[in-house]
Amino acid sequence: MKNILTLFFFRIAAKGWVPAIWFEPDLPPKEARAARTGRLHIEIVSHCWQYSHFLVYQLSSLALFPPREIDVTMTVFYCPEDGKTLELLNFFSNQELPGVKWNWRPLPRQQLFRRSIGRNLAGLETKADWVWFTDCDLMFREGCLDMLGKLLQGRRDALVYPREERCTGLLEADNPMLHAGCGDPRVLDVDPESFSSLCYPEKATGPLQIVHSDVCRAVGYCRSIKLYQTPSETWCKAHEDRAFRWLLRSHGKSLPVPGVYRLRHISKGRYKGTGVRTRFRIFIRRIQSRFRGY
Repeated sequence: MKNILTLFFFRIAAKGWVPAIWFEPDLPPKEARAARTGRLHIEIVSHCWQYSHFLVYQLSSLALFPPREIDVTMTVFYCPEDGKTLELLNFFSNQELPGVKWNWRPLPRQQLFRRSIGRNLAGLETKADWVWFTDCDLMFREGCLDMLGKLLQGRRDALVYPREERCTGLLEADNPMLHAGCGDPRVLDVDPESFSSLCYPEKATGPLQIVHSDVCRAVGYCRSIKLYQTPSETWCKAHEDRAFRWLLRSHGKSLPVPGVYRLRHISKGRYKGTGVRTRFRIFIRRIQSRFRGY
């Protein structure tokens, strides 16, 4: 009950009803952030628990469209108990790509299940110029990262995000694209024609949060909110995304970044629950998709 009340409080607080400075007084002012130029270094931070059939497409997008004008550190938080993900990461460890460094970070599953714990660790420790917090169902296709590097030249924003993303419809568990990802580890491409929905985010949502590294190193990711740094026995919904924007005092600045593709899927296999609860989640996701128009 205490966690439920705390979660409710921070969901209300993140609407702006509570001053963010009460919980995060150390946000660096804009003039104190470095305006970095030249060949930038971007760290991409992703999480994976039993979603290797999505992660394979994310890692493959770097192999198929490696950046030429920036350096990328691809960080993946995972749990060694997840054998399929571990096998996939071992495979990509042997893929040498110019400008790309693989960074696999194991966590106990209880810490992995609270996504903000890994994000907080990565943010506080990053050596990059910018950090892209994302989910493992997002891909960085042709021109995405190099254009991002150009658009970030000299910027001091705390938070930016891609202006558009191309998405699939809600894919069923037996969809051929998802089924292919369940096979032996390999570099896999997608059919771009399957990503027919063009979506225009209005703010920096959870998979689209690109943060200035001076901000990351100063405030981490919801570091000051104990609930969002507490391990869990089950996978937690990412309510902290909204709290993070609140603490940064920004919904983000949109940038015309091309090549952002996302797999949308009907079944959230990471969450535990009864068959009735699972069917209810699927029903809600279908309604949300129709309401949003994609």
